[in-house]
Amino acid sequence: MRYIRISVGIVLTWIVALTGVAAQQVTDDVVPEGAGKSTAAHGVEGLPGTLEAQITKKPVKADEWMVVAANPLAVKAGADVLREGGTAADAMVVVQAVLGLVEPQSSGLGGGAFLIWFDGHSGEMTTLDGRETAPLAATPTLFQDRAGDPLSFYDAAVGGRSVGVPGTPALMQAAHDKWGSADWSGLFGAAVDLAQNGFTVTPRLADLVEGDEPRLRRFAQTRSYFFPDDQRIEAGDVLRNPAYADTLRLMAEHGAKVFYNGDIAQDIVQTVQNAPGNPGRLNAVDMTIYGVKERPAVCAPYRDYDICGMGPPSSGALTVGQILGLLSGFDLSAMGPDNPHSWRLIGDASRLAFADRGRYMADSDFVPVPVKGLLKSSYLSDRAEQLNRETALSEALPGKPDYDHALIWADDDAVELPSTTHISIVDRYGNALSMTSTIENAFGSRLMTGGFLLNNELTDFAFSSHIDGVPIANRVEPGKRPRSSMAPTIVMRDGHPVLVIGSPGGSRIIGYVAKTIIAVLDWNMDVQEAVSLPHLINRWGTYDVEAETDATQLKVPLEAMGFEVEVRDLTSGLHIIAIGDELQGGADPRREGVAYGE
Repeated sequence: MRYIRISVGIVLTWIVALTGVAAQQVTDDVVPEGAGKSTAAHGVEGLPGTLEAQITKKPVKADEWMVVAANPLAVKAGADVLREGGTAADAMVVVQAVLGLVEPQSSGLGGGAFLIWFDGHSGEMTTLDGRETAPLAATPTLFQDRAGDPLSFYDAAVGGRSVGVPGTPALMQAAHDKWGSADWSGLFGAAVDLAQNGFTVTPRLADLVEGDEPRLRRFAQTRSYFFPDDQRIEAGDVLRNPAYADTLRLMAEHGAKVFYNGDIAQDIVQTVQNAPGNPGRLNAVDMTIYGVKERPAVCAPYRDYDICGMGPPSSGALTVGQILGLLSGFDLSAMGPDNPHSWRLIGDASRLAFADRGRYMADSDFVPVPVKGLLKSSYLSDRAEQLNRETALSEALPGKPDYDHALIWADDDAVELPSTTHISIVDRYGNALSMTSTIENAFGSRLMTGGFLLNNELTDFAFSSHIDGVPIANRVEPGKRPRSSMAPTIVMRDGHPVLVIGSPGGSRIIGYVAKTIIAVLDWNMDVQEAVSLPHLINRWGTYDVEAETDATQLKVPLEAMGFEVEVRDLTSGLHIIAIGDELQGGADPRREGVAYGE
């Protein structure tokens, strides 16, 4: 299947209009009402070869190091660090600091992140859990009304009720402490300069602000930033954020600890507790006790590879691993990407994996999660027997994985929406970093303080605590981390990394990542072909088929197999690096990201 979303002519038009910029078609996965598609233009000055790669749809190639992220300004800042000999951890700090400014709808200091790291020196792999935590005052009924009924999503998400303790600043510090070599205080200069002097608003950011205007206008600081002089920001405007610059200066001087104690933490708590119409329960103690957790990577075999990622509280590695494990007995390579039966298998394997996800996956510090049982080869091969058919499964039910504990859980009703971002980095020392960070829904809680938006991450918990008296594993509990679909992934072969990959996209992240791994490993696509391949995503029964792509040709065959099919925009933000004799990078044409390396 081909992927054609924007013509070279449109790109060249933007180049004429804005010197040194490239363009890509962008849509939003779940956009606020009124936000539509737009062509985003953004600078690639200082990133030679990137524009050519975008136009020709070829991978970016490099010999020593590479960075792929969601905005060229962030990629350039990271490239400067890598060029000077910094590690992937150093570059991540710089890239995340810039992304929090230029795409505030997706991630930032007010959110959380998961990071997987392969160490080029020791050959070891580990992960850092920077997921947000629920306040100690939170209860399982946090998102229920007085009658015990679940709130609507936006009634829960917008305001202080949905805000968890941010984890991204602590994760940035923890990664740098473990693997960084550059001076911490010098890693914030690029973001401070852009915040102080201004950056150019992209069409995507402008469109999303327009689509979410009523919610963004609810809160004074947010309103004054996105609607200066009561006028909505527009594409091409220069937007300054001196408050963000001040926050970064404090972090540069004092480290991330300044974020969790003192004035910044106090401002966060007051903003949450005093949110008009929907105050939250976050307090100073919650901020003070927050900590990043180092956890072992979860790896699942597929063909001759090991697919390694983030375990609970993320469902990413487990569900991606289950999908691929269920498919391992089928010759997808021979069937190819144009065969409807390839997608029948992928879709129903995903449905079976999501059924297990909804019942068993949650924060393993609070509930028993059968990690080994869910990935056990005999369990998956037994489950895969259901795929030996010519039509869609009539239903996909959870299985019964092996575990020492009794597992009696109700199925989850949690909603997980974008926005999110992903960063893939390989440095000259052989280190590989895959990190997905988020503030959950676009613009998070819509609350702003210190120049950054606060997350609405707690809405990733189930809104119900029980169903028919049976508890839900992913229910709200004090100090608990909500389940996530973020799936930062490193694919290994013979003890060495061969792919670094991840994506934004809410609960569709899992399907985006699994499909792209299949495209590379089974269908022998290069990384740019793989990320550009049209999406077909099935989580709970409805097959989402990407609009305006050749994937729509599969709608009728899939319906004939018994699937309900919906054609819609599917805005991933896949960023991938292939590691071999050279590095090859691919950036998703659906958003604003680029790959660059030397």
